Amino acid sequence: MKKSVINCILLVFLLLPTVFYAQKYGTRTGTVKFEASVSSFEEVAAEHTSVSAVLNASTGDFAVLALMTGFRFKIALMEEHFNENYVESDKYPKATFKGKIENLDVKKLSATPNKFTIKGELTLHGKTKQITDIAMISKSGNMVTITGAFNVKPADFDIEVPKVVRNKVAETVAVTYHLSLSE
Repeated sequence: MKKSVINCILLVFLLLPTVFYAQKYGTRTGTVKFEASVSSFEEVAAEHTSVSAVLNASTGDFAVLALMTGFRFKIALMEEHFNENYVESDKYPKATFKGKIENLDVKKLSATPNKFTIKGELTLHGKTKQITDIAMISKSGNMVTITGAFNVKPADFDIEVPKVVRNKVAETVAVTYHLSLSE
């Protein structure tokens, strides 16, 4: 009798997480690009293809993580200056976004992308700023795809651009993202 009670309790503890299970989607292969080019000068752009993201489908909570050293430039020297002088990757190794997708109902998503508002906090270079973006979100099979774009100013994150190159780097940086998250 005692053994069956213990087995029953163990079974309850094993099944309990499935009762409270929240459907989550995630990726470690998301893409984030940024463009800070100024016409008549060399392109200032980079791409990161190993961005992590997670979406809690039941709440709309959404988080993204990008290691700063993962951004790749066409010119190695730009990449070195970006990591050492601008974002100081040794001191601030990652950028994060934590927020919420408003009015998200994953069950109603289809292969045709729809607009959703994402609000949250972007933390970069030790500073946190509120970001609001209109993203396009779709679902095909067990894959939720989120794409969008927003602008940031390096000055808002205390990233200083030296006077020598100030006229070669845009004051506003265009950021785009493409995240394909699976169950």
